[in-house]
Amino acid sequence: FLPGDTRHVIREAAKKSCFICCKMGASITCCKTGCDRTFHLPCAPDGECVTQYFGVYRSFCWEHRPQQALQPRPSQDNTCSICLDTVEDKISYKTMGCPACQDARFHRHCIQRLALHAGIAFRCPCCLNQEHFMMEMLTMGIRLSKRPPAWESDQEVAPSDQRHGRCDAATCLCPAGREHAEADGPWQMWLCSSCAAEGTHQHCSSLGNSTCSWEANTC
Repeated sequence: FLPGDTRHVIREAAKKSCFICCKMGASITCCKTGCDRTFHLPCAPDGECVTQYFGVYRSFCWEHRPQQALQPRPSQDNTCSICLDTVEDKISYKTMGCPACQDARFHRHCIQRLALHAGIAFRCPCCLNQEHFMMEMLTMGIRLSKRPPAWESDQEVAPSDQRHGRCDAATCLCPAGREHAEADGPWQMWLCSSCAAEGTHQHCSSLGNSTCSWEANTC
């Protein structure tokens, strides 16, 4: 049984088309007042949309997403500070920078992987600033982990009670909340097949019964 408000959310989502893939069932709406763009969470990277994984979990379309205000790079070295491959010569959705040192540049997917790997030790890979850097990354849609750094723990022998147990969908439709999980059915919790640090209810990410795995949009 689903409460009336939840049923209404599901019915409304079924009527909305994702502006990225053009399929129905888009449950995420840009939170900018007056913008009616809706999209699926898995489609967000392709549409260069941003979801903030803190507070009220706000989501933005490509036009209204937060932008970084950084000075031109002093070193003029257009390489990612993490993978050392080439990055764009300007800040964009795919190319981000450190607000503290103003010099570090990195791919969005590289800094996202570092954030999940570093956990509570996450900081700028160049100047090592943490507080200002972490807040900027959160605002720009990078998902952080509250776990100890991966290099300080053995994932294979980690206790089972450390398993991620929260639905990280931008809009969680479960009437019992984000922490609720069932062994089977629409409220079964799926973990990202790549990082296991992000999860979703089967229903909240429109996963069918035939789905064998799920990967977070940040991986």
